[in-house]
Amino acid sequence: MSRIGKKAVELPSGVSASVSGQTVEVKGPKGTRTFTATDDVTLTVGDDGVLVTPRGKSKRARQQWGMSRTMVANLVTGVSDGFKKELEINGVGYRAQMQGNVLKLNLGYSHDVNFEVPEGVTVTAPKQTQIVVEGIDQQLVGQVAANIREWRAPEPYKGKGIKYAGEYIFRKEGKKK
Repeated sequence: MSRIGKKAVELPSGVSASVSGQTVEVKGPKGTRTFTATDDVTLTVGDDGVLVTPRGKSKRARQQWGMSRTMVANLVTGVSDGFKKELEINGVGYRAQMQGNVLKLNLGYSHDVNFEVPEGVTVTAPKQTQIVVEGIDQQLVGQVAANIREWRAPEPYKGKGIKYAGEYIFRKEGKKK
């Protein structure tokens, strides 16, 4: 039995959900998101929120039960609060700034890195050493943050590079004589 799947996804005020077949559509103050579940689960909207139940007792149905419930919960969180990833830049001369829809990164290369921000995500640079990625799609926010971090991942000797806020970088000792 899935402990996560048993719980109904509560809908906060201002958020509404509708189910048509295997597709659930969630509307909220920040936008609209949809999720199509597999045929192994049943989606229903009740007084307490969206309820996900498995069809049968097969292993796949039980696997999809908890996963589908979590996906619906992420839709509700996205349209009500949104998702946010913060990145920090460490290194002498490393900086970031927004110019329209392009994030300009100075990362020690012989050229600036111009990162095009995709639709559905907003990227801001409140400080030169800080980047904030926000949006209603958790997967897209995480992927954009990972793509930005990929340009200069933090190295273990001096810790220079782009890291997530709060991320611990395992530091190595340098070369000895």
